[in-house]
Amino acid sequence: MDGQENEQRGPGDDDTPARRERRWSPRWPTGRSRGMRRAGVVLAVLLVALTGTVIGVFAGGRVSTDIGPFRADLTLAPAVRGGTTVDIPPLGALQLDSHQGPTHLTVGLGALDQRKTEALIDDPASISRASQSAVTDVRNGVLRLGLRTLGAAVLVTLILAALVFRDARRTAWAGGVALVVTVGSLGLAAGTLRPQAIEEPRYEGLLVNAPAIVGDARRIANDYSRYAEQLQRLVGNVSQLYTTVSALPVYEPAPGTTRVLHVSDMHLNPTGWQLIRTVVEQFGIDVVIDTGDLTDWGSEPEASYVGSIGLLKKPYVYIRGNHDSPRTAAAVARQPNAVVLNNSTTTVAGLTIAGIGDPRFTPDKETSPAGSGLTAQVADQVIGAGETLAATIRSSPRPVNIALVHDPASAGPLSGTCPLVLAGHTHARQMSKLPQADGQQPTQLMVEGSTGGAGLRGLEGEKPTPLSMSVLYFDQEKLLQAYDDITVGGTGQAQVNLERHVIRDPAKGADVPVTPTPTRGASESASPSGSAPTPTSPAPTPTS
Repeated sequence: MDGQENEQRGPGDDDTPARRERRWSPRWPTGRSRGMRRAGVVLAVLLVALTGTVIGVFAGGRVSTDIGPFRADLTLAPAVRGGTTVDIPPLGALQLDSHQGPTHLTVGLGALDQRKTEALIDDPASISRASQSAVTDVRNGVLRLGLRTLGAAVLVTLILAALVFRDARRTAWAGGVALVVTVGSLGLAAGTLRPQAIEEPRYEGLLVNAPAIVGDARRIANDYSRYAEQLQRLVGNVSQLYTTVSALPVYEPAPGTTRVLHVSDMHLNPTGWQLIRTVVEQFGIDVVIDTGDLTDWGSEPEASYVGSIGLLKKPYVYIRGNHDSPRTAAAVARQPNAVVLNNSTTTVAGLTIAGIGDPRFTPDKETSPAGSGLTAQVADQVIGAGETLAATIRSSPRPVNIALVHDPASAGPLSGTCPLVLAGHTHARQMSKLPQADGQQPTQLMVEGSTGGAGLRGLEGEKPTPLSMSVLYFDQEKLLQAYDDITVGGTGQAQVNLERHVIRDPAKGADVPVTPTPTRGASESASPSGSAPTPTSPAPTPTS
């Protein structure tokens, strides 16, 4: 038997010392390589899991939600330290030390919902409800964001691991690691949450002196809630204006009279739209003319503010103010009833109207010093715009009835080109005549106050800036016969004022002072708003 076995193995088989050495000696190197392979697999799983988690957070860590009247984007991103950034374009951002951990939350406030904003003004009680619901809105948004981020991180990791390993067990391990890492990061953020951080914001943006700015913002917010309560009653009282007008025996509009509503400098105040709608309905307005500054910064989120133009159902003629960007003008032009003029003319309701936008875009004087006074540079720009429009009017095939400029300083070159020039910008109402040359027709300059009460800046004084607008009555010859100055508001002054002015001789215009118009190369000591006051009127308050 032994001989047979040896015969079967043959010479040089496993029984030789050399073969035995070769068979047993690899055992220790094989053990070390297995350990290295296992460590490599673990590192690979961790690397794939972390990579998938980061990609998943960037790809899926974003939700959109409503926070009060704002549409907001909530975004999570990996970070060395935690915290929250509240982006308020274009003003800047608030940095909050809200939590610890490797996740950073960004809250981007987007467009205002005009309907919701107006609802806050219509119902004072809704303001307090909105402040309470905003907390719930944020909490629900963050919860949705966390679940979405978790799902995206795990899903992306599983897909990435499946592509890399092509092994179900290693893919499952990578998904588990991603789940643990994401849950741990979110749990650390939730466990270290500091709700009081909202009281200690750090401001970053165009404005300086952050503590003072934040304090002013809180005070303005408090004032605005009280102001809104007053406005809710005030705007309701506007419906009584028609009865007041009907009782005035001084002037009765003749058949064929064209009624124009002149508004200006809305500055994002949603209450202005409600007031405009009421006056349009009660006074039978044929066309609304807006001489600019619908917005404050001309940013994309502010563009939604112009959506109420389409609700007026009346022609809306608009020129751009120095706070309105080309985006603002484009948003207005998209409204079905709007006409945007920029060195052009249009005929609406039988009136031929010419207008030009403000040549400047100066929403922030700290970064736009050219807009902060009637310097030589500004005079060249502003007066040059008036000269450009004057040339357009003179070449018009139809006589122009009304010219539109934003800054009254642009009106000087328009003398004699048309009977009436409408402007805004100063937030102070003013009626005057432009200097008349021999042989030219008289030209009146009508500067409107702020239909938006100067926006939030109107709340910075002891009393808010009132909301103002004017109804203009044109006869069949398209000459101004009369105008009603409407003033609404003032905290603690629950009243609506209407002053009627009748022009005895429309061909000659109103009996008002002559405006000394600025000239090119004006000095720094000129009116800070960029328009010269009439001899009988104080200098207008500076506008931003």
